[in-house]
Amino acid sequence: MAKDYTDLATDIVAHVGGKENISSLKHCVTRLRFGLKDEAKADTDYLKARDGVVTVVQAGGQYQVVIGNHVPDVYAAVQKVAGIAGDGSLDIDEGDGPKGNLFERFIDLLSGIFQAFLGPLAAAGIIKGIVAIMASRGLTSDNSAVYAILNAAGDGFFQYLPLLVALTSARKFKMNEFTALAIGMALIYPTLPGSLATLKEAGLDNVFGIPFVLPTAGSYLSTVIPAILATWVASIIEKNIRKVTPDVVKLFVVPFMTILVAVPLTFLVVGPVANFISDMLSNTFTAIMNFSPLLYGLILGATWQVLVMFGMHWAVVPLAIMQVASNGMSAILVPALLPNFTQTGVLLAIMLKTKESKVKAVAMPAFVSSIFGVTEPAIYGVTLPMKTPFFISCAVSGVIGAAMMFFNVTGYSVGGMGVFLYPSLVNPADGEMSGMIAAIALTIAAIVASFAIQMALPVPYLYGEPTEKKSVESMKESIPELKEIKQEIIASPLIGKVVKLEAVPDQVFASGAMGKGIAIDPTEGILLSPAKAEVTLVFPTKHAIGLRTENGAELLIHIGMDTVSLEGKGFQSFVEVGDQVEAGQKLLEFDLQQMKAADLPAISPIIVTNTADYEDILVTQEDQLNSGDYLLTTVK
Repeated sequence: MAKDYTDLATDIVAHVGGKENISSLKHCVTRLRFGLKDEAKADTDYLKARDGVVTVVQAGGQYQVVIGNHVPDVYAAVQKVAGIAGDGSLDIDEGDGPKGNLFERFIDLLSGIFQAFLGPLAAAGIIKGIVAIMASRGLTSDNSAVYAILNAAGDGFFQYLPLLVALTSARKFKMNEFTALAIGMALIYPTLPGSLATLKEAGLDNVFGIPFVLPTAGSYLSTVIPAILATWVASIIEKNIRKVTPDVVKLFVVPFMTILVAVPLTFLVVGPVANFISDMLSNTFTAIMNFSPLLYGLILGATWQVLVMFGMHWAVVPLAIMQVASNGMSAILVPALLPNFTQTGVLLAIMLKTKESKVKAVAMPAFVSSIFGVTEPAIYGVTLPMKTPFFISCAVSGVIGAAMMFFNVTGYSVGGMGVFLYPSLVNPADGEMSGMIAAIALTIAAIVASFAIQMALPVPYLYGEPTEKKSVESMKESIPELKEIKQEIIASPLIGKVVKLEAVPDQVFASGAMGKGIAIDPTEGILLSPAKAEVTLVFPTKHAIGLRTENGAELLIHIGMDTVSLEGKGFQSFVEVGDQVEAGQKLLEFDLQQMKAADLPAISPIIVTNTADYEDILVTQEDQLNSGDYLLTTVK
């Protein structure tokens, strides 16, 4: 007998603002997708905590209530309750689009691009801190092989950041990853600065009358925004070229034309625009400093982290380098010396207050990196996606920057970061240490102030708010005196490369909101049953199948990302709802080439949707699987 979802539907309609607030309603394989007249009327916190609702996602102008694989039944109930005479049409956008306003979209984009390599980014930052310690002891690449090796290990990651950004941006913009890498490699080609210098001397530094220039730093090494913009432009070019290129020559013509057009556009358009903005910022900062050092410190301190994100800090750094070279001192970078410690403070508060274990895992190495002056892991991995902690950090940094100028702190060298910047504030002529003492005191103030403000405010949830809260008493009552451990082994239904769930390019799957599991990037378009089971769901477009194993595990197998947009093309199902299937029985065939032609990732999550019924879900540690290989174990 089908379950009655009338109560759940009534509650959902009431808490999205009532049926009068609903302008449209569609559904995909896991979520109700509302178009609301006013999203402010929806009670998101209530819905997230409501039994029967997995989570809520506000994305792409839609208010998405994630239900699970029984969403068609809930959809029908909501239609009935709200009096919506829908035609049952499906939303063709299975993934999460960009959120809200332009600023929120930009944050979502940056977070998505950096999320894939946050761990190595934090590790490289820690190694750079170790190298700084070694340098303070007099070690250099000239007298220590260990120093030279570790310096390469830490600094290399940041030097070649454009390559990593190009790779993850390609995934975000759905273009060929290796074409994007080829463009990124062109941006950091080692002999390019020298070639440009030679061309400039000969008066040949232009292309069709357009100046060929590089950023103020002399190259695109360690930059972020140019690689993102270049990949975005290249993705548009690639899509349009693919449309008009015959299939027989697509393999090499599409990347050839994409690289041929995108690289010159990047050097001739992105470069000059970035340099123009840098020059404007340099002139602006100089004018503000001459007018009021305190105002200058406030503005530069508050905006420094944003400038670093855009690579625009090079508008100020060269000025400091030139001043130190000519005068032996400079105050122009002084307000930017301590913002990393405001990140330290908010991260410490977040680690103490957050209930998300994944946030703690990301925040801990980012916390260590921030102490050494490397804030990218903190910004991109934690504080920027949470928004409020980032704003706290910027605000406190502004006040601390003004205080640095008030106490006339002066730098006598450029390059020290984090806890290793203080020696650069000692006057080498007479050993005057007042600037260093003031900076140490303000470092403590920066950490304490940002920590205290964040402790006084709620810590935003980054990977989804818990849907159930239990009292200590109820938890004690639920602990059995003796419990028999029961396990069920689930086999791989696909052949392909194993992908960790958090790396799946869909927020709901990656966050674990649908349940624990794993994903496979298939190399063959055949889906087999992973266990003896009953078929509980065959989505109308055939791209998703639900199973209930003989031991009670409820599985959702979702073939590809955004594949609902194919409307069933390239999919053939061999089972129907209610069928009993054996392990290894063919369930589905799908056309990988059709997905590729539509620029849709083939990564396919296998989710245990009733994860809450289990103590743990253990997944394979292999990198590659064949059908029938061990995939995961459910543990009761």
